[in-house]
Amino acid sequence: MGRSITVTQANFETEVLVQSFEQPVLVDFYATWCGPCQILKPMLDKLAQEYDITVAKVDIDQNPDLAKAFRVEGVPDVRIVSQGQAREGFVGVLPEPQIRELLAELGLTSTLEQALDTWATVQASGDQAAMQTALTELLIQYPESPQILLAAAKFYLGQGEAAIARQYLDLIQSADRSIHQQVEGWQELLALQESLTMLSEDSALEASYQQGVQAVLAEDYATALETFLTLVQKDRRFRNDGARKAMLTVFKLLGDEHGLTAPYRKRLMQALY
Repeated sequence: MGRSITVTQANFETEVLVQSFEQPVLVDFYATWCGPCQILKPMLDKLAQEYDITVAKVDIDQNPDLAKAFRVEGVPDVRIVSQGQAREGFVGVLPEPQIRELLAELGLTSTLEQALDTWATVQASGDQAAMQTALTELLIQYPESPQILLAAAKFYLGQGEAAIARQYLDLIQSADRSIHQQVEGWQELLALQESLTMLSEDSALEASYQQGVQAVLAEDYATALETFLTLVQKDRRFRNDGARKAMLTVFKLLGDEHGLTAPYRKRLMQALY
């Protein structure tokens, strides 16, 4: 895990040049009046929590000599210093995935991604005690990570602890659209789970609906979507169009890029119109 610090002319040599022999340093030349700089700042702060890097923030108005030495002409301007040598980084605001690609070129990997891979391995083991221990450690290490908080919500929902799952979902704050969609999806899934206690009068359709919800909870999304689609085709009025709404929830859980989302969206539209 790295760090984010403020650097001036006085401590530049120690915090950037000397530090760069221990880990790469991203020097973020910025200005307080610069709008794009304010967009980039939280992005770099987030990455500093995941990667073994130092993000050194330099206010060009307070440190004009540093800006001149690095020939900074516009901000934000990010340079990379490694082993005492500076190289070009990027000017302006790059999308986060592109900054991650840049870090990968430096041979760096995200400790958060490594932790999530470890979590997936523990999950696959099915060992509930090991899962609980691993999740507790992750939450201590990454208390604000949307991915870890989502993992906690999923875990506790699987344990039948809906109230705890909802608490973790409520803690998630992210401007990432895909994360926002997943949070909405899991919140709606909690509502779906709660809906199982409210039985409808049509026992045959109700049995199918409950099977669909159970499939979602088991993350068997193909079965869930097929079950809900069949219900949509049979009776749109069932549970106040509940099967269609359930499919929309699954789409949020999967995200737009998942292989099931596009074909089932198309099939749903065909069934509706």
